[in-house]
Amino acid sequence: MVKISRAATAVALALALAAPLAAATTAQAAPPAPPATAMVTAPVAAAQQLEIPRPTGQYAIGADTLHLVDHSRRDPWVPSRDRELMVTLTYPAARPGTGHPAPYTTAAEAPVLLKELGIDPARAGEVAGTRTHAGLGARPARGGHPLIVLSPGFGAPRYSLTTLAEDLASRGYVVASVDHAYESFGTSFPGGRLLTCVACKAMQDGTQGSVVTATRAADTSYLLDRLTGKHPAWRYAAAIDKRHIGMAGHSIGGAAALAAMARDGRVDAGVNMDGAFWDTLPPQGLGGRPFMMLGTGDEMHRPGGKDKTWDTTWPALDGWKRWLTVAGAEHMTFCDEPLIADHFGLPHSPLPAQRSVALVRTYVGAFFDQHLRGVEQPVLTGPTSANPEVTFNNP
Repeated sequence: MVKISRAATAVALALALAAPLAAATTAQAAPPAPPATAMVTAPVAAAQQLEIPRPTGQYAIGADTLHLVDHSRRDPWVPSRDRELMVTLTYPAARPGTGHPAPYTTAAEAPVLLKELGIDPARAGEVAGTRTHAGLGARPARGGHPLIVLSPGFGAPRYSLTTLAEDLASRGYVVASVDHAYESFGTSFPGGRLLTCVACKAMQDGTQGSVVTATRAADTSYLLDRLTGKHPAWRYAAAIDKRHIGMAGHSIGGAAALAAMARDGRVDAGVNMDGAFWDTLPPQGLGGRPFMMLGTGDEMHRPGGKDKTWDTTWPALDGWKRWLTVAGAEHMTFCDEPLIADHFGLPHSPLPAQRSVALVRTYVGAFFDQHLRGVEQPVLTGPTSANPEVTFNNP
């Protein structure tokens, strides 16, 4: 979610831990961030809140939060506790302007984010005070809506994918953005708890990323049980069309999307945004289900790039598939980090923040429109002059 040093620490995002190869680690990590002891003096933006781009779809959107506890599993990072998830449901709302605008972060999460950025925590109100486009508790629009699960990058909280979640909801999807316990630098849980990244230290100490992806795949199956089972945990679960389910993720969250599809046949389609794969698909592949890889156009994720896992996974994908790379993108282009960097006057990828958001929304949204709704999307057939940054690869 944030810029970190190449020598990632346990409390940072640990982007290096999202790729299995040391070479991939160096390329995916961001330029060195200022030491935490030397806070950045960034210019105060004219607007005292982050600017969240308006969703592009036809629906107003609502938001709800769930705390889920899987009593059948112990947490792999803190074995004394059952596995917990925090989930934000973003969904098409029946009417605009209903419900108070949902906050971007909690009051406890915002200072942790600024600490990771090297920004004075006194400015935390600029993040915690930001309101999204979703109305808390708004009644959902009529009908059944396909479900999309979003899994963030390693070390990143679920709010790092807010701009994508809101746009998908405005297009008519119920979106479940997941915080996997002890896998982000700071996530609020009930009881005033702020859980930090225990998993980051475990990964530094040699735990393989496949433990993360397997755990997140199990998290996804449990989440689907709780959202689409006989006794759903969400009050508006009837709004979900359980016959059409997709999953997308950033970094290791994208790798987890593949792992979840391999584990659970309920997931019909998946997207990996710039994450190295940690798992080898079984001989049957994904049973013909569609998958899209969307990554940077640099030496990392182009065919024959430093991250060899994309080259080895590509032929194992046995259904509709796309390998797209984006010129000017960096690893954090595929989440909200460029917007946050812009707000605080910090550098980010050459691709402008608003353009980053637009491209991610366009291609991920088109993918799910085609494969969960059955609506053909010309933008997925090949290069277009409207999006010259995007290359279609077919090695």
